[in-house]
Formats: sequence, structure tokens, C-alpha cells
Amino acid sequence: MVMTSEAHIHAVGYTAAGPVSDARSFVSAAIPAPSPGPRDLLVAVRATSVNPVDVKVRARTPPSHGFRVLGFDAAGVVIGVGSAVAGFAVGDEVYYAGALDRPGSNADLQVVDERIVARKPSAFSFADAAALPLTALTAYEGLADKLQLTESSEGTLLMVGGAGGVGSMVIQLVRSLYPGVHVIATASRRESATWVRDLGAHDVVDHHGDVVAQLAQAAPEGVDWIFTTNSHGQLPTYVSVLKPFGQIVAIDDPSHVDVVSLKPKALTWHWEFMFARSLHQAADLDRQGAMLARVAELAESGRIRTTATTVLVGRTADNLREAHRLVESGSVIGKVVLADPAGPAPTL
Repeated sequence: MVMTSEAHIHAVGYTAAGPVSDARSFVSAAIPAPSPGPRDLLVAVRATSVNPVDVKVRARTPPSHGFRVLGFDAAGVVIGVGSAVAGFAVGDEVYYAGALDRPGSNADLQVVDERIVARKPSAFSFADAAALPLTALTAYEGLADKLQLTESSEGTLLMVGGAGGVGSMVIQLVRSLYPGVHVIATASRRESATWVRDLGAHDVVDHHGDVVAQLAQAAPEGVDWIFTTNSHGQLPTYVSVLKPFGQIVAIDDPSHVDVVSLKPKALTWHWEFMFARSLHQAADLDRQGAMLARVAELAESGRIRTTATTVLVGRTADNLREAHRLVESGSVIGKVVLADPAGPAPTL
């Protein structure tokens, strides 16, 4: 692919916020090819995955300029570098989670800040790698930055929503990095329970049942940490099962959090939002690239496996609509990925 200032690329975006069934929610278009800034990589996107944030933005946020390209997770090949890029070169295979305030990965080419990028695990396909970045960063930041777990940490962690993308990475990272932490995952279906056990959960509880009673059996002394993907209406349960001085990491959008109820046990509530670093150009923005590099190392050594469970071939409007429909259903185990058909990556 020879790029010029007049070149256009294929992308799938949306022209109006709305339901997955709306024709305007998934629109194929030719858009101007992006050019990398000084710290940017120009990446030929080979695979992407769909996260709940894609669904939320598409459904709720009108595109500011009439057309917005979504997509955050991506794996691809570097075909151009900015003038100040030092850590990557043309031909590198990379993976990353992108930024909330820049054009997304549902396009042939994307520009992304090198500081939030890492080389993809060489043993992984582009599809397998694309399933990991956003959920791995969310899990890693929640565990290391918020809960401040270390290799010597000991205690019990409850992962609420263990079979989803984030839960799947939390379980794996805990088992890989924090050997003294006992992981209890919630799952309501037989296949979900099997999935989280296969990933390394020590115990499983049904979040549609009496969680307090089940945890009294699985963790009779109480829970030290809770990582939750769905905290709406659950705070009384969390307060009940946590030990004094316990901590909660939440990634969802509850309408209300009664923080006063945390005071009697001196509990701590953390928000985890992996886009905060890039949105605010944090001084440690490169920490995300370092985290992804560490995840790639764990994947290379067989300690982390892909969470891709559904792969749709072709980054088309129809496939993106189906991927969003699956994620919206709330029944997906692992991640839904869109992969390009096999073939060489474009080059400048």
C-alpha cells in the first residue's frame, strides 16, 4: 500500500449514537490515511477486539464530527514511525489498547503513541494478541497500582465477573505474579465456572446465589480484596464479606456509591480506568507499554493464555455489528475478536 497525502483507507465507524440494530451504528467509509506525530507509530491493523467500552460509547456518545471510528484493542505491524520514536521500528509486530480521545482501531491503519505499545507475544497470532491489551492493562493497574499487590502479598481476592475479559486477565495475572493470593471468582453458568477454573481460580461462587453464604464456606475468615466488573447494588455484600481495612477495585459505572458505609471497617474504594493515563498524558504514560511488555513475557513463557474465544474473520460493518451484539448480550466468555484474513501487511 503506497501512501500519499491524498490516500484514503477503509474504516468502520458510526454516524449516530444508537442501538446495535441501527444502520447508522456501523458504517463502512473511506477516510483520510493518518500520519504519525513525533511520538506515534503508524500501525497496519491486523486484528481488533470488542470491549464493553466500545458498546457504551457507540450507544451513548454522538460522534463529534459526524463519523467516529471506534476500536481500542489492536494488534498489527508498524509501517511508519514518528520523528521522536526510539523504541520501535518498521516491521515490528505490536499490540496495544489505544486511547479514548483518538481515532480507533477499526480501520486499515491507526496512529498510536509508542509509550502505550509493546511488541506482541511472538508465539501468539494477531487475533490471540488483540484479545489482551485493554483487559490486561485494566487488570494489571487494578492489582499493582490500586491494590499494590506484590510478589509477597498474601490473602484472598474475590473477582466478581470472573469469566469476562477483565476477570479472565485478573485471574491469570494473580496466579502468575502473586502466588500467595487465593483467587475466588464468581460465575453463574457451568461453562463460565469451568472457564475460570481452567484459568486458575481456586474457588468459584455463583453470583446469582447467596454470595455471602458461599463465601462463608470458601473464605470463612473473610476477603481481603474485591475486583469487580459489576458493583451496582452490591456494596452491602462487599462490606459484609470484606475484612477490616479491605479494598475494592471497581471498573463499572454504578449510579451511586455509599462511601459512608465503608467507614466502620475502614474499607477503601478504588476506581480503575485504564484510559486515564492517556487522556491526561500522565507523566508515567510509558508504564502501560511496560505492563504490556511484561504480559507478553508471561505469554511467551506459557503463564498467560489468550482470552479470545470468538473470532470473526474480516473487519467489516456486519462483523462489528455481530461482535457488539455478542458483547451486549452479557453472555460472552472471554473476548470477541475480529481478524483480517491471512495475508501480508501493507507497507509504505
